[in-house]
Amino acid sequence: MMFSNVDLDRIVAGEVDLAFRVWRRPMHVDGGRQRTRAGVIGFTSVEPIDAREITEQDAARAGRTRLELERFLARKEGTVYRIGLEFLGADERVTLREHDALAPEELGSIAEHLVAMDRRSTRGPWTRSFLELIEARPAELAETIGASIGWERAPFKANVRRLKELGLTESLPTGYRLSPRGVVVLTHLRRPAN
Repeated sequence: MMFSNVDLDRIVAGEVDLAFRVWRRPMHVDGGRQRTRAGVIGFTSVEPIDAREITEQDAARAGRTRLELERFLARKEGTVYRIGLEFLGADERVTLREHDALAPEELGSIAEHLVAMDRRSTRGPWTRSFLELIEARPAELAETIGASIGWERAPFKANVRRLKELGLTESLPTGYRLSPRGVVVLTHLRRPAN
């Protein structure tokens, strides 16, 4: 679900706790979450509603007037949904990627997780080579990096997102870079086995 920067700031501040969207099918569920540039937004309710039932108070809770909301909803065809929102806090991946004081057990656990990801891949081991590529080519287009090793953009980006979930990479306006945690993990992976 797309939010404007203004709406995100107002959700974080607690000034907006509703959104209305027109969907052909529900795009979120009650209890779901979405990561945004401002942090994690939680969906406290997702329910279809007749647009005529939206009150001026509902519109205000969504950060709009009733007329602005009517115009916004009229742009698409489908069912109108009323979505309850709450700010859940910072994206946990941000905290995770800054955590680089890793105990040997933590490094071992992360390394084992990466080995398991490699084992499940139909294209063979990729995790260390992706980390090394991102280290060597920060802020470069994903499409360019992927093409250089024979990967299409979409699967390349999907795998980088998997590394991001572990706090090892972070997105830049263009491309990626290793996080402080990723640097420590890659250093560990490069050490010769005893």
